[in-house]
Amino acid sequence: MELEYDIKYNIGYIKFKEKPDQVTSLKVSEDLVVDMAADGSIYGIELLNLKEQLFANKAIGLLLHNENTGSKIQIELPA
Repeated sequence: MELEYDIKYNIGYIKFKEKPDQVTSLKVSEDLVVDMAADGSIYGIELLNLKEQLFANKAIGLLLHNENTGSKIQIELPA
């Protein structure tokens, strides 16, 4: 899994696997697009207006939580 952030356009992208030949984009809301592979699996999720979505509840960044190990990592996004 990979998280990309485009600071210029304020877009985040969560990529779950390498890009297949064909991807269908499903617009879930004004700020959320899900990219599906031909086999129905999710390739990635695009988050438009990322900072507004992440900081709507006064969050200070991104918290990665591994539920299997219990470990947590806090990642701050660039301004």
